[in-house]
Amino acid sequence: MTSKIPATIVTGFLGAGKTTLIRHLLETTRDRRLALVINEFGDVGVDGEILRACGVDNCPDENIVELANGCLCCTVADDFAPAIEALLAHEKRPDHIIIETSGLALPKPLVKAFDWPAIRSRLTVDGVVAVVDGRAVAEGRFADDLDAIARERAEDAIIDHDNPLEEVFEDQLACADLVILNKTDLLSEEEEAAVLATLRASARRATKILRARQGAVDARVLLGLAAAAEDDLANRPSHHDGLEGHDHDDFDSFVIEIAAAADAAALVARLAEVAATHDVLRIKGFVEISGKPMRLLVQGVGARFQHHFDRAWRPNEARASRLVVIGQKGLDRTRVARQLGSS
Repeated sequence: MTSKIPATIVTGFLGAGKTTLIRHLLETTRDRRLALVINEFGDVGVDGEILRACGVDNCPDENIVELANGCLCCTVADDFAPAIEALLAHEKRPDHIIIETSGLALPKPLVKAFDWPAIRSRLTVDGVVAVVDGRAVAEGRFADDLDAIARERAEDAIIDHDNPLEEVFEDQLACADLVILNKTDLLSEEEEAAVLATLRASARRATKILRARQGAVDARVLLGLAAAAEDDLANRPSHHDGLEGHDHDDFDSFVIEIAAAADAAALVARLAEVAATHDVLRIKGFVEISGKPMRLLVQGVGARFQHHFDRAWRPNEARASRLVVIGQKGLDRTRVARQLGSS
């Protein structure tokens, strides 16, 4: 009872594959009792639903805590600490806690929370794992060159905004004990080499980078890092060191309810067109397909989408089709909703 419970923080940008990696972890870990703390934008709870669908005995529903009141790195006192207290109060305490941050979260403020006396005596950060969408980085969506941006801004008076995506991306890498380069099946050899160079430029020198497809990483690699990250904060630099928090006002997140779709492929094609037209960062949710007994899980990063029927609709469950849409400030919600045929 006196030993500290290890916690793994899984961070990564929007759609990098954090939930897929955690689902694989749940399905392949059999030697310890796990608990999950999930922080996501929107009130649909897509990630929590995906992970509950695993149905594994070592992580029952009562050990899955969803926090949707805002970015966890900004609400550690209000949300994280009470969630941890609730988990530790269970009759069967977890052996290991997995924390999935939202795509916009900075990991360092969360690691700092483990240095609070009330938490430090009971928990330790076993490791910070950063999941990276290799295809997105290859396309330059989330990994711009800060120096190039600074030069361009200095030379062009029209540019009057920063690129917070780059800072979030770099902060996640700089805090990581392990980086998972995900979706390598979507990269050519040349693209993968370029992405690896980008990651090494921001990651700490000793950080290992592992290649993965669909988040399939052995639990023996992810768990048991024994990093004690709360004791190593000085070696995890952040663009936001010394600041009280960081600003999420550059992003909009909203939920759209749409009518049941007649065809899954046609729906996904429409979602991809809308995402490309409006430069949407992320679309995810559950949709009813007319005549089908199962709900369709849709997840998109930019204009790239994946979809599959994840489980049957329950007998008394409302077959609502709801999508979380995330984009940069100024995203035209009305036009997006109209093009998606919102109900």
